[in-house]
Amino acid sequence: MIEKGKISPVQMSLMMNPTISATAVLLVPAITAQHAKQDLWLSPIWAAPIGFLAIFIAYRLNKIYPNESIIEYSGHIIGKIPGKMIGLLFLLFYLHVGGIVIQEYGQFVVGTFLQRTPIHVVMISMILVSAFAVNGGIEVIARTSQIILPVVFLFYLLIIIMLLPDIDVQQIAPFMGQGITPSIKGAAVPSGWFSEFMLITFLLPFISDKKKGMKWGMISVASVMIILSLMNLITYMIFGPLTETFTYPVINAVRYISIADFLEHVESVVMAIWVAGTFIKITIFYYAVTIGTAQWLKLSDYRPIVLPIGFLMVVFGLWSAPNLSKLQSFLGTISPFYFTTVQIVVPILLLSIALLRKKLKRKKGAAT
Repeated sequence: MIEKGKISPVQMSLMMNPTISATAVLLVPAITAQHAKQDLWLSPIWAAPIGFLAIFIAYRLNKIYPNESIIEYSGHIIGKIPGKMIGLLFLLFYLHVGGIVIQEYGQFVVGTFLQRTPIHVVMISMILVSAFAVNGGIEVIARTSQIILPVVFLFYLLIIIMLLPDIDVQQIAPFMGQGITPSIKGAAVPSGWFSEFMLITFLLPFISDKKKGMKWGMISVASVMIILSLMNLITYMIFGPLTETFTYPVINAVRYISIADFLEHVESVVMAIWVAGTFIKITIFYYAVTIGTAQWLKLSDYRPIVLPIGFLMVVFGLWSAPNLSKLQSFLGTISPFYFTTVQIVVPILLLSIALLRKKLKRKKGAAT
């Protein structure tokens, strides 16, 4: 195996949480509110089954091919050449989505805090930091997540508590005033984010206790669902119908925090914890593309290609969208179908073929 490190199921769960929630917390509330209105807090609940399905598919495939990622076992399932094509599809997909994540990070930091800094400087600096973690291996990424995630969760909780004086429960009434349809429409965009749980196919081969892999994967999905629902709920109870007009509703909500004219301007703290979470997200995508490329090329070590892959991710990030409005348009329209097709439909087909081949092989063995 290219990667010699091992992680626990709990570490995998901690790594996957910010991989989904980091960017979703900032961008999804505004997009979801356009369709779901006051029921936007329900949309992550309807979207979460996509995440549970992604975990189930990845786990079942891993049970059949326990020491391989989707890049490797695709060839065993559908043949060498088609398998290489599927592997290349996933590598290009995660390279593109990783670029989009870096673009989101750059747009947020430059647009909200560092207006005079060129966006490519912000993006390159993050990739260089992530490169150190990727080069260190999966154990380094896992331990970093263990340090960062408890702090991030604590600050999420403190933010919710500090925003309680500003909320208006009447903003989310009437409950399902126009039926269930608006909240289901609003679930389309977060479902694309939940499909990113398919990334665990690159982590499952390195788990020390594989039997608990699916359990902790499901816990990670549930935790993301709760975080997104709570953030959507709090944001809408503060802004009401104005939520959909903001680019980053959560940051705008945090600016409302004022306790005794002493504790104010905590958005800089929110930025710090968001950058920490986004660092984990970018690093996981970076690691998946790097180790996947090494597996696809059958290299003995993935470390020599860490920096070239990082350069490609920055290029894809700059290419993915010329500005924030174009990026938001893509995320609000095409991305749910794009994300779920590659990360859910294709793996379902692979799993179906793998199970069919296994069944035919068993029948053939019984016959002989």
